[in-house]
Amino acid sequence: MFNQARTVMVIGAQWGDEGKGKIIDYLTSEADYVVRFQGGNNAGHTLVVDGAVYKLHLIPSGVLYPDKRVVLGNGMVIDPEVLISEMNNFESKGMKLNMLISERAHVIFPFHIIMDGMIDEYKGGLAAGTTRRGIGPAYADKAERSGIRIIDLMNPKIFKEKYDKLFDLKRNALTRLYQQHITLNKQDIYKAYLNFGKRLKPYVGDVSLEVNEAIKSGKKVLFEGAQGTMLDNDHGAYPHTTSSNTIAGAACTGVGVGPKSIDEIIGVVKAYLSRVGSGPVPTEANQRLGTYLRERGQEYGTTTGRPRRCGWVDLVQLRYACRVNGLTALAITKIDVLGGLKTIPVATKYKYKNTILHELPADLEISRHCKPVYQELPGWNNLTDKDFQDIIQKGYKALPKKMKDYLAFIADATQTPIRLVSVGAERKATITVD
Repeated sequence: MFNQARTVMVIGAQWGDEGKGKIIDYLTSEADYVVRFQGGNNAGHTLVVDGAVYKLHLIPSGVLYPDKRVVLGNGMVIDPEVLISEMNNFESKGMKLNMLISERAHVIFPFHIIMDGMIDEYKGGLAAGTTRRGIGPAYADKAERSGIRIIDLMNPKIFKEKYDKLFDLKRNALTRLYQQHITLNKQDIYKAYLNFGKRLKPYVGDVSLEVNEAIKSGKKVLFEGAQGTMLDNDHGAYPHTTSSNTIAGAACTGVGVGPKSIDEIIGVVKAYLSRVGSGPVPTEANQRLGTYLRERGQEYGTTTGRPRRCGWVDLVQLRYACRVNGLTALAITKIDVLGGLKTIPVATKYKYKNTILHELPADLEISRHCKPVYQELPGWNNLTDKDFQDIIQKGYKALPKKMKDYLAFIADATQTPIRLVSVGAERKATITVD
């Protein structure tokens, strides 16, 4: 992927959980830097390397390569207790962290977590299905300019000035406005976060400066998206989204690089579809087939363990993702899960009342009631692990013809070439399309 590019971005092209972590991990071997630019510990990447399973929530996937520099950008919101726990876990296994944390990233506090679940419950049918990790309230504080940044934890005087105001504001909101009884100890939290700051200080710096200098010096930089396109707060299925921008353009603001610095943008697409959370998913399968896909693909959230809603590839949505991200290529994951199905439905358009829709609607009423129009594609036989081992050795040409026809259908419909195909959870179970 880096043959003609210094910088490559990997973006989720669906509803999240597309297998971005596996693709990022695979591409990291060619990179010098892996940079994450948005989200918090509401995201999760599961990696499988030589049979060992690693679950990441904040640290970028490249951490499994000791010679790579992993970077947490300013566009993230960071729960320092969670990050330190993740760091301790890696260091306890003898791994050395070559990590940089943006001094401008915002901090999640316990009161953010309390507010997250409470507000989502209040929204009822308009809820996002939040992970209740404090992400939304932390981004809200950032937007209203009352947030606390990582660099503030390094300066006790500035931290106390900001923290006193923020804690009192949130306590008043919780007790007076939302009539909640809270037992948070203001001073205990302050002391704990000062200690978190001391632990993180050796890793904190100017991310924009270092990443831009790396690009100028010819280093290869891999930008890592945390969630899917349809969870973008502007361009996703609002209000059933996350609280940050997840599309490719967010890397510019979430790291501090110019748009001309991005050479290639790869969209990761699961060979079917899944999502965690509420809101309309037009191609969600019926209960029997949805359960079949969930169990066969082990579709449970890395962060929460929640069962994912499963369905079929939605080309209306996928064409939209190609457009808003400016995708230059696709990486298809979990195509092995579809083996054994006689036919595989693919949504090519929607029907709303008597109208055919070829583009993704912004109107929530239409999204709730539009129906997918499917084209049935022929399936292929179920393949064994040995079959896939042989295919991996021989390359793309060895895939079953009907599987290649399925992939070609997606590429033609989106006018975007497929560059990678994943046929298993392991890093090595990845095929490059020549």
